[in-house]
Amino acid sequence: MIPKGGRGLLQLLDIVAALLLTAVYVGFARMDSGDGQAHYTGPFWLGCLIAAGVGLPVAVRRRRPLLALAAVLAALAAASLLDIVREPYVAAGLGAYAVGLVEPARRSVPALAVASAVAGGAVYLGEAVITPSEDLRGAVGVAGAAVLVTGGFWGAGFVVRERRAGALRDERRRAERAVAEERLRIARELHDIVSHNLGLIAVKAGVAGHVADADPQEARAALKIIEETSRSALAEMRRTLGVLRSRDTPPDTPLGPVPDLGRLDELAVDAGRAGTDVRFAVHGTEGLAEGLRVTVHRIVQEAVTNVVRHASPTRCRVAVEADAHEIRIDVTDEGPPPDRRGPGHGLPGGHGLLGMRERVMMYRGSFAAGPRPEGGFAVSVRLPVDGERST
Repeated sequence: MIPKGGRGLLQLLDIVAALLLTAVYVGFARMDSGDGQAHYTGPFWLGCLIAAGVGLPVAVRRRRPLLALAAVLAALAAASLLDIVREPYVAAGLGAYAVGLVEPARRSVPALAVASAVAGGAVYLGEAVITPSEDLRGAVGVAGAAVLVTGGFWGAGFVVRERRAGALRDERRRAERAVAEERLRIARELHDIVSHNLGLIAVKAGVAGHVADADPQEARAALKIIEETSRSALAEMRRTLGVLRSRDTPPDTPLGPVPDLGRLDELAVDAGRAGTDVRFAVHGTEGLAEGLRVTVHRIVQEAVTNVVRHASPTRCRVAVEADAHEIRIDVTDEGPPPDRRGPGHGLPGGHGLLGMRERVMMYRGSFAAGPRPEGGFAVSVRLPVDGERST
C-alpha cells in the first residue's frame, strides 16, 4: 500500500508529465520541415487539440487507467496519421504502465493487445501509407519500437502489481499466523491456569461423594478444599478475562500469575490435597532464562495435574535437571490404587499431553509419554538450552 503522502506526490508527478507531454506535442504541431521529414500541415488549433489529447489524460492514468489509455491511443493515432509524432509513444507507455499496475490481468492483458495493435497499426500507416517517409522495413521498425515501448511499460506495471500483491499476501499470512499463535497462546494459558484447579476439584468432589455417609468429617474437609480451590480458580479467571478485555494490554502480557520453578512447592501442596504425594528433585536450574523456567514449570504442572486426575491417590516423582546443553524433565507415578485400576484406567488423555508436546516443540526438544512396565505412567522431556541461560 502507498501512503497518502506518496499518492499525492505520484499524482503531482503525473500532472507534471501530462503538461510536459502536451507542451512537447504542441511543439511538434508547430515544427516545420527543416528536419527533412514529413511534418504537420493542418491548422494549429487542431494540433493543440491533439496535443492535449496525448498529454492531459496522463494526469488521471492512475484513477482511470483504461479510459486514459484509450484517450491517449486515440490522440496518438491521429497524431501519427497527421505526422505530428516525433517520439516513440511515451504517453502510450505511461498509460499502459498504469493499466498493468492497477487493472487485473483479465482486463489489462486484452487492453495491452488492443494498445499494441493500435500503436503499431497507426505508426505503420502514418510512416508507410498515408504520408510515406520510410520504406517498408523502416516503417515496420518504427511501428515495432512503438509497440515495444507500450508493451515494456505495461510489463513494468504488471511486475510491480504482482510484487505488491505478493507482499500483501505475505502480510496477510503473517497476520493470520499471528492471530493463530495468539489464539493458541490464550488456549494454552487458559488450560494451564484452569485445568490444575479443576482437576483438584474433580478429585475432591469424587472423594466427598464417596465418603459422605461413611465419614462426614472427611467429606467436609474435601468440600473445604473444593471451596478454596474454586475461589482461587475464579480469581485467576477474572484476572485472565481482565487482561483479555483491556485494550491497553501488551500482546505478550501473561494471562495469569507468572509461573517459576521457585513455585513448584505450590504444585506439591495442591496435589497433596488430592491425595497425591509429589516429591521434587530440582538441580542446576538457577541460571536458566525466564522463558525456559516458565516452560519447565508449565510442563511439570501439566504432568502433575494429569497424575492427580488419572491416578490419585498415588505417589509421584518429579526430577528436573539442567546442564549447559539441555534440561531433563522426568515425571513418573505409581498408578492408581489396585481397587481403582481397570482397562485403560489411569492413562492421561485429552489436551494435557498435546499441550506439553506443543511447548516442547517450540524449543525443538523431545517428548515421550506412556505407561511404565512396572505400572503407572511416565513423562520424559528433553529441552535444549541453546545458549538461553541468563547471565
